[in-house]
Amino acid sequence: MGEVALSNGQSHSLNGYRKSCWYEEEIEDNLRWCFALNSILHTGASQYQDIALLDTKPFGKALVIDGKLQSAETDEFIYHECLVHPPLLHHPNPKNVFIMGGGEGSTARELLRHNTIDQVIMCDIDEEVVDFCKSYLVANWEAFCDPRLKVIINDARAELESREERYDVIVGDLADPIDGGPCYKLYTKSFYEFTVKPRLKEGGIFVTQAGPAGIFSHTEVFSSIYNTLRQVFKYVVAYSAHIPSYADIWGWVMASDSPLELNAEEIDVRVRQRIKGENRYLDGKTFSSASTLSKVVRNSLDNETHVYTEEAARFIHGHGKHA
Repeated sequence: MGEVALSNGQSHSLNGYRKSCWYEEEIEDNLRWCFALNSILHTGASQYQDIALLDTKPFGKALVIDGKLQSAETDEFIYHECLVHPPLLHHPNPKNVFIMGGGEGSTARELLRHNTIDQVIMCDIDEEVVDFCKSYLVANWEAFCDPRLKVIINDARAELESREERYDVIVGDLADPIDGGPCYKLYTKSFYEFTVKPRLKEGGIFVTQAGPAGIFSHTEVFSSIYNTLRQVFKYVVAYSAHIPSYADIWGWVMASDSPLELNAEEIDVRVRQRIKGENRYLDGKTFSSASTLSKVVRNSLDNETHVYTEEAARFIHGHGKHA
């Protein structure tokens, strides 16, 4: 669990010892990641999750939920551009999108940059997180005010199952599957097969964030989510990128029953035609690189046999509020 601790950080300047407030996150039993804070801006708790907004020295404002850093001001663009733009650009004409989770608003912000989009439904279970982010995350104020965005407070599974509407793209911007957290049931084969897939239009694309994808960490959930989606969809593409504030490479998986086969030049053409403003991270060559995984990760994904179910769930390190 992440925690804020006052610690004496030894400085190599003439000051000798300097007191700083540090945020510390346990990545594994024997590995912790910490960074210096300017201040703690806000802490709160909903019935589902503990929430904190920290002003960090290396990464600006950072949103922390259940002790896991979700998003930091200086590098959230990497995560959100990777989550949103590959599926939308691979789709010939995406008009409507359903976001599972996404309470902070950054995923909606990136979706609404596409000029083909008529409607975005953002469905997050936790109203406190949504209200918190509306209040504090200035970069997303414009997105929250966009008339194409509709925010619904509900469980994503219940909402999708109750809707008749089908979507061009469904985005899984859920918290990581942690033991006792609210989200792990939304990474299962039955959910993908019986809830997500029937809500996609013909040619529709599903994408999900898929946890750490580093040399050592990719076997926690990334390889399993990839293999699980392979059981449900005909075409599945895994890709990854380094996110400094996460202290690791991060993974996403995109899936469809239609081929996902754009080359770098075709992606760049669609970026120019469809996206308002400049991407900071993602273009055609970047996606080609991101979807070319290292040998060890490719081998793991090719050989993964685990299928994610409620009975055989895998979790990343950490515990949710109800563990």
